[in-house]
Amino acid sequence: MGSPLCVPIFLAVCILIQSSTHGQSLRPEPFGRRTRVTATKKTLLETETRFLLFKDKANKGCQIRLHHADTLQECGFNSSLPLVMIVHGWSESAPFSRSNVHLIGYSLGAHVAGFAGSYISGKHKIGRITGLDAAGPLFEGTSASDRLSPDDANFVDAIHTFTREHMGLSVGIKQPVGHYDFYPNGGSFQPGCHFLELYKHIAQHGLNALSQTIKCAHERSVHLFIDSLLHPSMQSTAYQCSDMDSFSQGLCLGCTKGRCNTLGYHIRQEPLSKGKRLFLVTQAQSPFRVYHYQFKIQFINQIEKPLEPTFTMSLLGTKEEMQKIPITLGEGITSNKTYSFLITLNLDIGELMVIKFKWENSAVWANVWNTVQTIIPWGIKPRNSGLILKTIRVKAGETQQRMTFCSENMDDLQLHPTQEKNFVRCEVNPKKLKLKIK
Repeated sequence: MGSPLCVPIFLAVCILIQSSTHGQSLRPEPFGRRTRVTATKKTLLETETRFLLFKDKANKGCQIRLHHADTLQECGFNSSLPLVMIVHGWSESAPFSRSNVHLIGYSLGAHVAGFAGSYISGKHKIGRITGLDAAGPLFEGTSASDRLSPDDANFVDAIHTFTREHMGLSVGIKQPVGHYDFYPNGGSFQPGCHFLELYKHIAQHGLNALSQTIKCAHERSVHLFIDSLLHPSMQSTAYQCSDMDSFSQGLCLGCTKGRCNTLGYHIRQEPLSKGKRLFLVTQAQSPFRVYHYQFKIQFINQIEKPLEPTFTMSLLGTKEEMQKIPITLGEGITSNKTYSFLITLNLDIGELMVIKFKWENSAVWANVWNTVQTIIPWGIKPRNSGLILKTIRVKAGETQQRMTFCSENMDDLQLHPTQEKNFVRCEVNPKKLKLKIK
């Protein structure tokens, strides 16, 4: 045992300083030394975090440099002794407002950031806390005081990316914990993170591919936030909705009354009395942004029984064209029912101008159609042998633009298997249109 003055515990203190110039050498130096900086317009100031190692009470502290392991030896670090980390912020006497502080925590760190915010007393709270897929185990279902919550800062936003349950537990917390809670792709799992993608991860990460695949969805929250900083002109918009099923039907692309917001650093900060859950679709890699569209169509079925056909759409915009997007309506086609669904595009096609709608061929419907044509005498066109689709209504989520598309040939509205029809922009009175369809 050493003397009472020698404490066998290391103390590492993080001190924020704002008086260091860019490129300054950071050799181990005694605690308390102040850097002299000549203030000029060309001097680039930056904030640095200093890590100081204390071995005993008499020691003045030795600075540990990040990514320089040799400074541990120079400062006399002894790995056999206990280590105590002391992290502090700023002095109350410093001219710094708490409202300017933004804490970002990932996984368990999200709750740590919440605890830090909740323990700050007084009327002035931390400005903002961002939780990146806050940890689920031991926190799911707990009270607001035991996890990250909207009370921990003036504004709290959270991104949920891995809430899929395994044996009753999920890596990321599923319940809302902020003023705005974002659920990319529903929040349960993320595109590009399936085990079927393992071979791609092997090419990128080698022997670390398995661990990268396992943590892929959980870590996606971090990459989404970074993406918002790397691509300021390609911000991802999310929309308030009750669940992912409703969102997948395109029912939630409204932005009125704050029902949409930007995911990531550039979020519109609006503290709310009641939190909002927002959903969006993303790509599997950066840049993650997609363009959301709601499509509404209403058929008249003239074959007198429910149909289950397969459709595709090609979209022609002022910038790009997207070919043969598969459309799945999920149930049989019946008359006078409006079908709503969500389409997402990886490219900005500009303003949508033309829709090419096609009833794709299948062996079953090819036989049905051939039979119908065989029964009906030559020269007589079957009147009740297909689907009638007069209009397609579209709403673009990112621009909030509403559009109606009418059949290019209003004299021939029937759609048959393998047939493709063009729909162009038109002005339609919804009330008159409803009467005509009936």
